[in-house]
Amino acid sequence: MNSTIFFEELWKQYIAKTPSAQKVKSLFENEGNTVFNDHIAIRTFNDPRVNIDVLAKPFIEMGYEPKGEYHFEAKKLYAKHFEHKDNSDAPKIFISELLLEEFSIELIDIVQNILNQVDQQIFKQKDLILKGRVWQTPSFETYQKLLSASEYAAWMYVNGFCSNHFTVDVNKLNTFDNLESVNEFLKKNGFEMNTSGGEIKGSATQFLEQSSILADTVEVRFEEDVKKITTCYYEFSYRYKKEDNTIFTGFVANSADKIFESTDMQLQEN
Repeated sequence: MNSTIFFEELWKQYIAKTPSAQKVKSLFENEGNTVFNDHIAIRTFNDPRVNIDVLAKPFIEMGYEPKGEYHFEAKKLYAKHFEHKDNSDAPKIFISELLLEEFSIELIDIVQNILNQVDQQIFKQKDLILKGRVWQTPSFETYQKLLSASEYAAWMYVNGFCSNHFTVDVNKLNTFDNLESVNEFLKKNGFEMNTSGGEIKGSATQFLEQSSILADTVEVRFEEDVKKITTCYYEFSYRYKKEDNTIFTGFVANSADKIFESTDMQLQEN
């Protein structure tokens, strides 16, 4: 699969789970903007069958290389971001993984059982990130157990392998000069912002500002019943020039930590 088709399929699957993203993109386009994607975020577990290095393989083959590393102690996550070697317009790839060994034996056993029930050859396929949930219909009881320990783990259990979010490159929008004006435009059009840590995470002094709308919710069929669960969300980033006059291309761990919470059901209910 060539890179254009791969990214088109990733976007198609993403907007199927996140109709708000297509609505927002269309709103920007109707204002006279071409929407460029700053980065795509992906979630996984640090199990060697599905860890960051496994999910990064197709991107490495497309010409991406690893850049920054990030630690999220409270959420027990580790992440890397990747940039294309030759194409600065190509979206950055941000892959995070849950550090299973930092959780209880019960959570580790649940995740191991989830992964063990899958045909192991699936984990070796280059398009794993396009496959979504590759294990059996989830149990709501198991979902709740995971949720009590890690919202991230519960999200992975229901959603599987997919893009957690795409991100609008605000620097390249024609009719908006900053993130504040983007946020006001979104709220005026009825979208709810993730306010954890403030509507705007980061600052000019950190060379990156980020905001996001709350994740969409969809009805998911569990073994026991149908429940509404969060899927994915749309993010917006504005990048500043560093002292050497080049645009900052990395990420700020404290900001990303709050962006993760866009999928938190508790934020939806507040």
